[in-house]
Amino acid sequence: MRSLNIAATGLAAQQIHVDTISNNLANMTTTGYKALRPEFQDLIYQDLRRVGTNSTDQNTILPVGVQIGLGVKTGAIARNTGQGTLQATENSLDVSIQGKGYFQVELPDGTLAYTRDGSFKLSPQGIIVNRDGFTIQPALTVPDNATEISINQSGQVEVLLDGQVDPQQLGILELANFINPAGLQAIGDNMFIETTASGTPLLLNAGQDGMGTILQGYLENSNVNPVSEITDLIVAQRAYEMNTKVLTASDEMLQNLNQSV
Repeated sequence: MRSLNIAATGLAAQQIHVDTISNNLANMTTTGYKALRPEFQDLIYQDLRRVGTNSTDQNTILPVGVQIGLGVKTGAIARNTGQGTLQATENSLDVSIQGKGYFQVELPDGTLAYTRDGSFKLSPQGIIVNRDGFTIQPALTVPDNATEISINQSGQVEVLLDGQVDPQQLGILELANFINPAGLQAIGDNMFIETTASGTPLLLNAGQDGMGTILQGYLENSNVNPVSEITDLIVAQRAYEMNTKVLTASDEMLQNLNQSV
């Protein structure tokens, strides 16, 4: 019976739905995390009576056909790139982006990754790095005798050196933006890499041409909405249960058919 296979596709789809919700809830407190949302599509249809065909010798056209859908599939898992709430940390190397943009991170193989996680640290050489020790681009080195680090909304990094009154500018934290940020590929550790779907990065200073601004002493929280996730979980669970009931009903129908033969 077709209903068995159709219900099985529904179970698989709702399992993916629950898996996505689980990942969102697990990352509720992950800095810069962007919530995921599955998008489903119906599968191909089997024509038992094709619409628009002739129904008589007088060329009468069928106004409505007979099509049986063959189930559902996961078309995509989209990423919500909306702004997360900002949390004050009072750490001079914690920075967040308010608006569009990503920080650039140089991976060990020399390629660039992109992140919204601005919880930066200093390497033993004084280079500004992320939690994993990867260099933030463009590379900026803080002198050993720096007593204070200041980052303004435009991304300009300045340090106050011991015994000096005027700050010294180290450089600018450039931001990268993409035409389609939802097309970035997540690689874990709060980082993404570009794809043909995302387009090439556009590098700008913070606050320039619609780019977001940088706030020092703040981190961007996950944009997961726990209330929406729990509601979606209930819906997915009920949809899963209804598909199992279809399986049970189809099995009982086959059992009755076998007993009557």
